[in-house]
Amino acid sequence: MAGYLAGSLKLLDVRPVPGDAAIHDVRVLMKKHRAAVRLIRPLLDEAVYSREYLAGRETGRILATWREMAVLRKTARALKKENPELFVRLRDNEKMQGLLRKPYSTWDEAGEKAGAVREVAGRLKKAEYRLRFLGLNEPDMLLMLGELDGSYKTACQAYMACRHKPSARLLHEFRKKSKTLMYQLTFFRHLNPAAVKPVEKKLNAMTRNLGKYNDLDQIIQLTGYRFGAPENSDTDNELAIVIRDRQERYLMKVWPAAYRIFAPGKKLQDILGITF
Repeated sequence: MAGYLAGSLKLLDVRPVPGDAAIHDVRVLMKKHRAAVRLIRPLLDEAVYSREYLAGRETGRILATWREMAVLRKTARALKKENPELFVRLRDNEKMQGLLRKPYSTWDEAGEKAGAVREVAGRLKKAEYRLRFLGLNEPDMLLMLGELDGSYKTACQAYMACRHKPSARLLHEFRKKSKTLMYQLTFFRHLNPAAVKPVEKKLNAMTRNLGKYNDLDQIIQLTGYRFGAPENSDTDNELAIVIRDRQERYLMKVWPAAYRIFAPGKKLQDILGITF
């Protein structure tokens, strides 16, 4: 946890402001930090747990919009590269064209970003300072395995929900729960590397594809497209189909791996080859 906080502060310590890649890395480190806090929940007072967990979550939220727009712009440009003729016909679609253009940074926007970085860095420094007073002894592996199993069961429920109804909201929830499990597995890799590492690898590929699905859904939302709306042009409808086709390709890569890990009746100790 100390490493995640220190790494984030180092990434943020760039002038005038850190780039998109650094912001992405900070958000990943904060997700890993939250996953670690969840593992030691039984060792903490509930108030302490809530404070430390929220410290990581709030920093991610502050930086979310900044990072997400960069990702969506990259996704839109990839769509354009694959469908050049379609995007020629979309030249009058101002929302899509606005997404494709990298906005000019104004002094006000630069000031807002610098302010956000200062706020996040301040929060992380406080969390780093508090960490030394938690006074944890060697963590109880059985308690932590119990928390890991809880994360696995939560991810299983999210899998069942989105497999029966693969809506964007449920798929996004499944992705978040799977990522928490993936980050927590890091702390148990030494117990059976031959079994744990492949599961981590599958979860990583699966969550990446779910992330790409979500990025495409965000583009549809930003364009304001609504199926069946009378104002939709043939070009708008074609763009929606192109995006849906791409989303389906990502889901086809997700389901086989998800079934092998989260299918009903599966038990985490059997998958990892660990007794607890």
